[in-house]
Order: sequence, then structure tokens, then C-alpha cells
Amino acid sequence: MKKNLFVFAVGLLCALAAVGQDDAKVTDVWRLNFLNPGVESEMALTHKTTFSANVGIGYGASHPNLTPYASGWLYMIAPYLDVQYKYLYNRKRRNDKEKNIAFNSGNYLGARMLSRGKAFKSNFTRTRDFDLAIGPVWGLQRAYGKFHLLFSVGPVYYTDLEGNSGFFPVMLELNLGFNVK
Repeated sequence: MKKNLFVFAVGLLCALAAVGQDDAKVTDVWRLNFLNPGVESEMALTHKTTFSANVGIGYGASHPNLTPYASGWLYMIAPYLDVQYKYLYNRKRRNDKEKNIAFNSGNYLGARMLSRGKAFKSNFTRTRDFDLAIGPVWGLQRAYGKFHLLFSVGPVYYTDLEGNSGFFPVMLELNLGFNVK
């Protein structure tokens, strides 16, 4: 399972990087996010691809195989590092229709890795204080002036340092913030 997921992620990244380029270039952006407080840097790799790194403190839930003896509504507040590779596939069409493409507005396919550290507050106990989730995503991000909205969804493979792991079919992300540059 781990090998298949790794091969899929590497194949997705290679395929997305090989796609042609157009005039609707992506740009470098800095953001301050407030839904899950953090600082994000999104850097242009090619005309249609970016790499983003977001670090902060945020709300999270449990992963089933990393939370023994837990039930009900589970939450934690913990530091996180969220990195994503994004291929913005509809930039030219948005630009041609005179829709906003500022601050890399558009729909994207990509790969996401989310790591979380020791919780400041939690109503459950994890098997370890560090966990990692990785998987492909589909998402959209929009800029409304300086306001930023991001939504993504995709399956993830998750693990901790003990070797406990599993697959979760739907991981959601909602991010609200401000584009600084």
C-alpha cells in the first residue's frame, strides 16, 4: 500500500510538471491565514505550478488508527506544517473569460503533505505526538481583493513514528486569510 501510494504521488507530480505552459503565469504570494492561524508562502515553479508551505497552529481531528480508545467528537489544537504542490489547470480559460487570476486564483490538482506536532489542547490521546498525512488533492483557491479562500479535498495515507498507519478516503481543507504580496 505504501509503495503504491508513493508511486502514484511521484507519477502525479511528474505528469503535472510535464504539462504545457501559457501566458497566464502564476506568481509568488505570501499569505496570513486566520481560520487555522499561520503564515504561507506560495512559490511559482513553472507557468502553471506552485509549491506552497504553510506553518502555524490549527484545529485538527484524529486519524482512526492513531487514536486508540477514542469515540465521539474528537479535536486537537496543535502546530502544523502543510506543504502542497499545485498544478493550476484552468488559468488560461479564466484569463480568457476575464475572471480573476490574481494571487494564483484557479482550480488545481496536486499533492499535499500535512504534519502535526504535539497538541496544546486535545480531548483524545494519539499514539505519538507527531503524525504525517500525504495524498493527492483537488482544490480551488480564489482571491477577492486581498482576501484569500482555499478549499481542497482528497484521500490520504497517514502514519506516525511508531508505524501505525491507515488510509482515509476524504481529507478536507478550508483556508481563509489575506494575501500580503
